[in-house]
Amino acid sequence: MSPGDPEGDSPLDPATASLTSPRVVARLLARHGLRADKGFGQHFLIDPSVISAVVDAAGIGRGDEVWEVGPGLGVLTRALSAVAAKVVSVELDTRLLPLLRETLAHAANVELLAADALRVDLSRAAPGSHFAANLPYNVGTAVLVRVLTANRFARVGVLLQREVAERLVALPGTKAYGSLSLLVAHHGRARIVRRVAPGAFVPPPTITSAVVHIELEPDVVADPRTFALVRAGFRHRRKTLLANLRLAGLDARVAAAALAAQGLDPRVRAEALDLATFRALAGRLPALGVRDGTHA
Repeated sequence: MSPGDPEGDSPLDPATASLTSPRVVARLLARHGLRADKGFGQHFLIDPSVISAVVDAAGIGRGDEVWEVGPGLGVLTRALSAVAAKVVSVELDTRLLPLLRETLAHAANVELLAADALRVDLSRAAPGSHFAANLPYNVGTAVLVRVLTANRFARVGVLLQREVAERLVALPGTKAYGSLSLLVAHHGRARIVRRVAPGAFVPPPTITSAVVHIELEPDVVADPRTFALVRAGFRHRRKTLLANLRLAGLDARVAAAALAAQGLDPRVRAEALDLATFRALAGRLPALGVRDGTHA
């Protein structure tokens, strides 16, 4: 029996097995003939301190409803169920469902949904719900955008690639700053809680991850006009904002006049502007093609 593996080679009870033990994780996967699927961006979290950091980042109380995406083997789901009133966990990989039903057998307050997180109806979440997840690497950003714009969640605690985490909290003028940074600023405030080494997962990824806390403002109104401008401005990062606006179909003289009226240098790039400036500039320009919501 190796240190940190209390199960050893004893009979395995999935409902009580330690999901933070690499050996137990291997045995559970073997029991179901499974392995981590790169197509689903699966890296199973095994570090107890990181699990606690995600739960804490989501700010969950005893009466709260929590939504989770990508429960994997259920290690974070168990931790959430211990502190929340209800956990709704969304899993796309149907191969994992029988295993999850075993590992979550004692978690009576967990509802397991076999669904695609990019399509599941988030309006089902109670207003003021919380969101916590070890987000799959391949769809993490897209899922987070849906969570931010759903207008159902009060706090978010997520584990995702460090590169994406840095984009969430980036400030104007920095390399990581972009449309995702502005989307977060429109909906609330984000901060990186801690960085996470590859060894916190099985199998370990090739990149570093991070836990992020996001405090969301209630009843945020969508601003598609501003975010159409944001998307146009960041379409070609090396070009000036004026050049990008011309490429988006705006008359060069009209765009230049709007920049001048806002006191902006015609050579300014989108990465130099904060959200308030984008909003003010959008009010001076003809509307660009817009989509619903405020998607980045």
